[in-house]
Amino acid sequence: MTRPCYTSYMKKISSIIFIIFLAVFTFSFFIFSLSVKADELDDITKQINELQKSLQMSQAATTPLIATLDNLEAQIASIRANIAHLDEELDIKREEVAEGEKAFELKRQVMEDRVRSMYKQAYMQECFWCQIVTTDNFDAFIQNHGYHQSLINEDKETISEIVLYIRDLEEKKEQLANESARLAQVKIEVDKQAEFYRKEIKGAQDYQVQLGKEIADLTQRQQDLIAAKTGLFSTSVGTVPQADDPASRPDYNPGFSPAFAAFSFGAPHFKGMSQYGAFGRAKEGQNADDILHAYYGGGIEIKKDYSADITIQVDGYGGYNIEEYTKRIYEMPGSWGDEGGMEALKAQAVAARSYALARTNNGSGSICPTESCQVFKPEPKGGKWEEAVNATRGWVLMTNGQPFSAFYASTSGGYQDSYSYNGYSTPGFWDTKSGRSGWTNEAYEKIAGSPWFYKGWYKTRSGVSCGRSHPWLSAQEFADIVNAVIVYSAGGDTSGIFPEDVQSCFGGGDQPWGKERLKQEADKHGGGVSSVSSVSVLYSDGGTTAKVVVDGKEFDGQKFYKAFNLRAPGAIHLKSGLFNIEKK
Repeated sequence: MTRPCYTSYMKKISSIIFIIFLAVFTFSFFIFSLSVKADELDDITKQINELQKSLQMSQAATTPLIATLDNLEAQIASIRANIAHLDEELDIKREEVAEGEKAFELKRQVMEDRVRSMYKQAYMQECFWCQIVTTDNFDAFIQNHGYHQSLINEDKETISEIVLYIRDLEEKKEQLANESARLAQVKIEVDKQAEFYRKEIKGAQDYQVQLGKEIADLTQRQQDLIAAKTGLFSTSVGTVPQADDPASRPDYNPGFSPAFAAFSFGAPHFKGMSQYGAFGRAKEGQNADDILHAYYGGGIEIKKDYSADITIQVDGYGGYNIEEYTKRIYEMPGSWGDEGGMEALKAQAVAARSYALARTNNGSGSICPTESCQVFKPEPKGGKWEEAVNATRGWVLMTNGQPFSAFYASTSGGYQDSYSYNGYSTPGFWDTKSGRSGWTNEAYEKIAGSPWFYKGWYKTRSGVSCGRSHPWLSAQEFADIVNAVIVYSAGGDTSGIFPEDVQSCFGGGDQPWGKERLKQEADKHGGGVSSVSSVSVLYSDGGTTAKVVVDGKEFDGQKFYKAFNLRAPGAIHLKSGLFNIEKK
């Protein structure tokens, strides 16, 4: 019943598999015959493109094969359900045959008795005319004759029923034997064909995995060559502190594969003092002076007897003496003082005091009480924080005779950006124990365990996630972002580059392009992509992601950063220009 269907599938799939394995042989021969030299970057890029084409061919050929197997598996499930039903029917038939065989002997005896009775009655009928002449009671004779005739008819019916029963019993036994044999053959055939398809698909998928590894190897080689030529560098992220949201960590399982996610190093800005970096430095034995000079530079003056008679006007709260004001700043956990971070608290007190004096021009202006300036509350914070403020009373950072606007933020991701104020510039540097070579393993923020050191962001500041529970993107979503990068990098039309769900998530009248429309736009600028096999990044000495390499194609890291934030779905975004892309 199902064999013609399977035969047609076998012919179709055999043709597809032949194409796949022909591609395997051809490209495997090509790959292993290549000789890659260190200065042949263009050749490596060409090889990657050819391998990528081969992979796409294999995937395209395997797709109908997988669809066929899915269809076959559904048929197999249906067949097995039918087999189970047939088994039940066969069990009933077996019981009927068994019962029939038990009753057979009894029915055979009844039939023999009926045959003898029928012959006896027939004999009596043969003497009908003799008896009618000699009978004394004609009415009784006729009545008796009718009775014997009815017995004959009854015997005939009984004999016919028994004969039909025996015939039906024999037919059931024969049907049972045939169906049992057919059922056994169907089971063998179904399992054999299913195993065949599974084996062929596994072979094709194993080939694709191998091809992907070779692409990754060549991509790494390409990355090394780019780094050598441009002065950029690549590094493994290594072990990083756990993000404060389990879903934002690189080890989170999104439940699908392949999956891509963008991870930012640090947030929210990267100028001045890193608060977690200061905590890490304090843990390593540095004092407040060391920490302040590290972040604000050796040319900064730490004046330790600045006037405490200045009043700071706080918007909405009135005026406070500079020292009393500083005691009411809520920018660093006081608990750090009990965890080896007392010197970090002292450095923070100096930075907060200096920032307020610079912001208000020594009290002639006012300052806001929010994190747009620095967080102020009317009640003193107390505890270790107040100890730090008292220990640094009168300490102010100075440049060119004026308080310096001392920026600070939670986490820089391991690189501090330079900035200038009042004719003085802070240094830009890798915030680790051994400079760039110590990033990321020896970063001070890592030592302190900053939860923002390496994190995938998928919520707004107010906690809106637009229905997403993690920052991981599907292959289709990431390819769509790459198409946005292609258009943005080429200076193309970006009027439709918004998240596809921008209206439902953020409102407004933006009209985002669909994925296919964006790909068409990308096709105008060198060719859009439908899938992505490999992605890697290169970093600059200046603390940014300089390049993102997608299947051998290079993109400027900062343009990728901007296009990613324009197109990524929901609230997924990058916080930093220093970032990594992971695939799992």
